[in-house]
Amino acid sequence: MPERKRRRARVAQEDCVACGCCVKVCPLGAIQVDRGLYARVDEAKCVGCGKCARECPASVITITEEAAV
Repeated sequence: MPERKRRRARVAQEDCVACGCCVKVCPLGAIQVDRGLYARVDEAKCVGCGKCARECPASVITITEEAAV
């Protein structure tokens, strides 16, 4: 049986400009700007749809695949 994978958004926080574009497009509300410094992803809510990564003007959000637990 093939291993199941889960997709998740990851933010390179050191390069994030905290513009909030990702927050606006996330359909599940899985991203918040933390203390006005950088975006943070709530992994319990994120389904890895990729909308945030496509919208990010700084290109600091990537979608990764990891083994499902």
